[in-house]
Amino acid sequence: MAGALASGYPVAFALPGSAIITITLAALAGWAFAGDSSAYFYQGGPIEWLSAGVTNFRGIYWEVERDTLIAIPLFVFMGIMLQRSKIAEDLLITMAQLFGPIPGGLGISVVFVGALLAATTGILGATVVAMGLISLPAMLRNNYSQPLATGTIAASGTLGQIIPPSIVLIILADQLASAVDQAGTARQVLYKQSTGNFSMPSEFGVVSTSAGDMFLGALVPGLVLVGLYMAYILVLALLRPKSAPAVPFEGQMGTEFAIRVALTLIPPLTLIFVVLGSIITGVATVNQAGAIGAAGAMIMAGYRLKEGEARAFWPLIIAIVGLLLIFFATNNYPTNIKAIHEDTDVTGIIIAAIGVVMFLIALLWSGWRTFKIDNTLNGVMVETAKTTSLVFIILLGAAMLTAAFRAFGGEELVREFLTNLPGGFWAQFIIVMAVIFVLGFFLDFIEIAVVVVPIVAPILLMDPSANITAVWLGVMIGLNIQTSFLTPPFGFALFYLRGVAPAAVKTIEMYKGVVPFIALQLIALVIVGATPQLVNYLPTRMSLLSETSPPPLNPRLQYCIEKYVFEEYRTNGDEIRKAISDVQGLDIGALPRGMQRDLKGGFEKAAGVFDQLAKIAGTEKALEQASAGYAPLHHEVRALERRMTRIDLEVRELEQTRSRLRGDDVERRRAEITRHIDELKAERAKLESEIPERWTGEHDAFVKIQKADVDARRLYRRTVDDAYTPIQEVVKVLADHEAYLALEEKIKSVEGMITAKPPKEAADDVQEVIRAIRDVEGTREIASAVNN
Repeated sequence: MAGALASGYPVAFALPGSAIITITLAALAGWAFAGDSSAYFYQGGPIEWLSAGVTNFRGIYWEVERDTLIAIPLFVFMGIMLQRSKIAEDLLITMAQLFGPIPGGLGISVVFVGALLAATTGILGATVVAMGLISLPAMLRNNYSQPLATGTIAASGTLGQIIPPSIVLIILADQLASAVDQAGTARQVLYKQSTGNFSMPSEFGVVSTSAGDMFLGALVPGLVLVGLYMAYILVLALLRPKSAPAVPFEGQMGTEFAIRVALTLIPPLTLIFVVLGSIITGVATVNQAGAIGAAGAMIMAGYRLKEGEARAFWPLIIAIVGLLLIFFATNNYPTNIKAIHEDTDVTGIIIAAIGVVMFLIALLWSGWRTFKIDNTLNGVMVETAKTTSLVFIILLGAAMLTAAFRAFGGEELVREFLTNLPGGFWAQFIIVMAVIFVLGFFLDFIEIAVVVVPIVAPILLMDPSANITAVWLGVMIGLNIQTSFLTPPFGFALFYLRGVAPAAVKTIEMYKGVVPFIALQLIALVIVGATPQLVNYLPTRMSLLSETSPPPLNPRLQYCIEKYVFEEYRTNGDEIRKAISDVQGLDIGALPRGMQRDLKGGFEKAAGVFDQLAKIAGTEKALEQASAGYAPLHHEVRALERRMTRIDLEVRELEQTRSRLRGDDVERRRAEITRHIDELKAERAKLESEIPERWTGEHDAFVKIQKADVDARRLYRRTVDDAYTPIQEVVKVLADHEAYLALEEKIKSVEGMITAKPPKEAADDVQEVIRAIRDVEGTREIASAVNN
């Protein structure tokens, strides 16, 4: 593979080609030297692994759950449309005029615009070329140093790879999804080995990630990187004013200038907020947000291409009015056609339909403009097809390469190497990040993401002691991969900038300029690594506050919440007991008997929580005391058992190899393998003898204490749920009291409906009354009686 890439052979064909050639050569060598074509494969044979590669091939397109990649062409289209319609150019010119008068202002404006373009276009080449053509001459003309000017433009152009929406993040989310499944399986095996239980609690599993989670996780780290860039330029301008002098604005910063800044900034900022906001609030999936972005970019391009002409903004105005109508209808009327019951329901649907038609007219009008003016739409579509094809064909090739790598046991070798490193997870993580950083000197981000991540991510995620999320790992890898765009000799941002920079700017000056920004990226990597909250806060918050929130993403979260609740019980215990005693004394005779029974049971369970808290405190203290002596023994024994497991695996592989031996000198080779197996078995027996005799007794005793703590907590959680559910139901019933009284007339009208109307019409009217009854809390029995 390295040879094919070094020769200039296309990456898309070098990846699967090297895999197929290697599998074929291994099969031929096995047939020629061992009499078995599968002799040199980790398991299976060449046909199985070629089939596995093809299966991986097909899985990229045909797995139902794997729809994340649909967002790639949508975001690519959005970015190229904004770039082709000169909106990026407007941003650069306006922001340079706004920030120019402060020290380093031109450089800061380039970073600011780079961040905006990153959140709207995300296309590296387009961003760097645009800023290189517009900003670089202005910076050089105003006596900016060449290294600072070129470094700022190259680094700012790469922000689109970490600030969402980003193709890198989408690909990483896609690759991490399968890595999470493998890591989860490995954790289940580890849990069984450690505890002897087959069923692992869900909180110890690895939570999967999605492109939306990756976008949320990368947002704050991306802004941290922008802040570091700006701070560096400002400090450098203050310390060395000649490197980044202030540029006074030659015109008047009056009302006209403010309007121009607003018209330049507001549309792209609105698009950013709509695209990312729809994902953050859960209104749209990543794919739907991509479609929103593509439509918004086309409407923006429609008025920008007609700038200065009459009716230039008409499509935009029509689109805004249409969206306002849709928003008004969906927030004030039910817009489900199947749920039409009254005239007002029809009114809401008509208003929403008018809004949709207006938006479609605006979109088609803008599309026609982009089609007719400068052949913009055609160029955007061609570039989108090229970029998307490049991404997908590399994904397909990497799928075949990954199968070949696993065919020869490469994944096992990497796993064994990393897990044997002293220092645990962080040693493994640092080694992996260092390898990715070095690979960035020679490979594109797509190759690194689709070749390296599937191999190392499952190994890093399977370690439960790390307590990391897949989103955090993905963002860290994304930040690291971003350096590959700046590191010579194959930094793509440098290539793009070299293509548009004047001849007076030497390549060596560009290399000097990117070095500080590479260092800043590494500093950002350390900051995010040391404070995972920067990544995990938004995805976790959005997940836990959604209507369908899953179990806690962090295994410790539930314990933290309970610890807080327990402290409240201890601090305000007397008040809580008094409140429970007061409500137990209330007269609830007016409630139905079943509700009375449930409510009394809830009060009793609420009062019994304090005894359970005392029990949990006892089991927690016993567990803490037992852990002090048990933990070192546990680590010692589990380390011995892991070594024994590796020996068992190696013995199985050797026995499999011995059974496959063919050709000359079989007996001698078989004897060597047998001798090696005997040595391994002897080593295993020695390791087994090193397990302390007290292990079994202490392990059983600790498991018993641990089980008592788990059972106590489980009983507490169940009791609390059972205690407060009836109370919540009664509160809802009391809140609906007025609505309940209003049902009397409707129920009385049922008899008249039945006697006065035809059966079918009467049945429909009765069903409407039943639905109205069911909308009121606690009327299930009444609704059932009317229905009967």
